[in-house]
Amino acid sequence: MLSSSAPGYPTGPAVFIVIYILGVLVGSTIRYHYTRAYRKHIREKGKRPGVDTRLLYLPFLGMVVLPAIYILTSWLSVADYTLPMWAGWAGTVIYAGAFVLLWRSHADLGGAFSPVTEITEGQKLVTDGVYRSIRHPMYAAHFLWGLAQPFLLWNWVAGFSMLATFLPLYMVRVAKEEDAMEAAFGDDYRAYMRRTGRIIPRHFRRQD
Repeated sequence: MLSSSAPGYPTGPAVFIVIYILGVLVGSTIRYHYTRAYRKHIREKGKRPGVDTRLLYLPFLGMVVLPAIYILTSWLSVADYTLPMWAGWAGTVIYAGAFVLLWRSHADLGGAFSPVTEITEGQKLVTDGVYRSIRHPMYAAHFLWGLAQPFLLWNWVAGFSMLATFLPLYMVRVAKEEDAMEAAFGDDYRAYMRRTGRIIPRHFRRQD
């Protein structure tokens, strides 16, 4: 059992570290399940990932590599901080919400999922489920993950590593994806953009 007093281990309570690890396993399972069809398609076509697709591996550093270093070694201990227990439980709620949203965003998208910026043959515009309110719920789920992480991993490096590594991917990918969708679906997508937010429902945002 991880202990805050054990040398070489993080200072945060073991319960939140265990919750974080379980979340990584849940998120990986969701992703693996819903990308099976795409992985088969890639093997058949022999495609190679583009630059923006390779950026998908960057958040792995923030979700897995740096947290693992924090949990398993004392290398990052100089950057440890402490929080009240209620903050860890608040982070747990946010973390759980991230996985619910990640699951729903994959399930509602169905066979239209692709990790690359492309429009596949016969693809339809999905506006139901969580896509009724936001256009990029998968990105929103990862932002929730990033917001929860510093409440679970009490370290300035490991805690904020998800946000730091996910932001470059979001900034590069989202505009390209929306340009591709607008080119493919035209007025329908532009109307969809007007009534939805990217990662925050439009009715939660202050109107200009």
